[in-house]
Amino acid sequence: MGPYHEGELEVQRRAGVLAKAERVGRIVRREIPEVARLFAAERRFVILGAADAEGRVWATVLHGEPGFLSVPAEDRLRVNARPWPGDPLARVLEGEADVGLLIIDPPTRRRMRVNGRARLVGTGALEVLAREVYSNCPKYIHPWEVPLVPAANGQAVVVERGAVLTPGQAAWLGAADTLFIASRHPVAGADVSHRGGEPGFVRVAAPHRVLIPDYSGNMMFNTLGNLAADPRAGVLVIDFDSGATLQISGRATIVWERAAVATFAGAERLVEIEVEAVVACRAR
Repeated sequence: MGPYHEGELEVQRRAGVLAKAERVGRIVRREIPEVARLFAAERRFVILGAADAEGRVWATVLHGEPGFLSVPAEDRLRVNARPWPGDPLARVLEGEADVGLLIIDPPTRRRMRVNGRARLVGTGALEVLAREVYSNCPKYIHPWEVPLVPAANGQAVVVERGAVLTPGQAAWLGAADTLFIASRHPVAGADVSHRGGEPGFVRVAAPHRVLIPDYSGNMMFNTLGNLAADPRAGVLVIDFDSGATLQISGRATIVWERAAVATFAGAERLVEIEVEAVVACRAR
């Protein structure tokens, strides 16, 4: 059995890259290699995607000092951090859950994925039994430094929750050059990936409708393949200077229609997200 499920194969077939994707899929493994262990140990944040108790998919960020990510065994990644209490994924991560993890270093544009099953261990760390481990190419990553400065003592956490984007949130998303998108498959589990472009590459067509261009990539189509099988998706935008985050959960449609795609320079497809829930947090 190959590394792909039926949704990924469906998108690969429609894109005409089945043979190429089969070759690329050989990079997927269950073990975390030594070079990846060292890479993880130096990082200060990780992006996590999962579904909440109601089945909505979200992406979030966990962070700590270098070393908060460790590899206690070749098939396990330990994350010594938990979501803040008001995070949409805080409750589900108190038990076992399918998760997708993206470990990324923006200054060098290196990134790797670890997808698997998470559970609590020790004093509250997450330990992920790896199902899929692989590196990604650095396309469309804008190098940037990541200050991740903690909020000042006593600074209040301000949270906005809603069912659609406010004008301010729409402007924030519409000006972003980086976002993260989480998806899931009923059997294969969760995944989270990076999307990037020039500032403004994302289009907020309405308070409840977001369009994300899909450019040429590694031809595995993990995200789009998951969405072909289960349309639920989560989007995360981070202001690394202030610590603010914007989380969106909704249902996605893959847009192949050429006229629509042509309105985004360089795009090969679009992901259209119908927004269902929004959580904006400042001073995390």
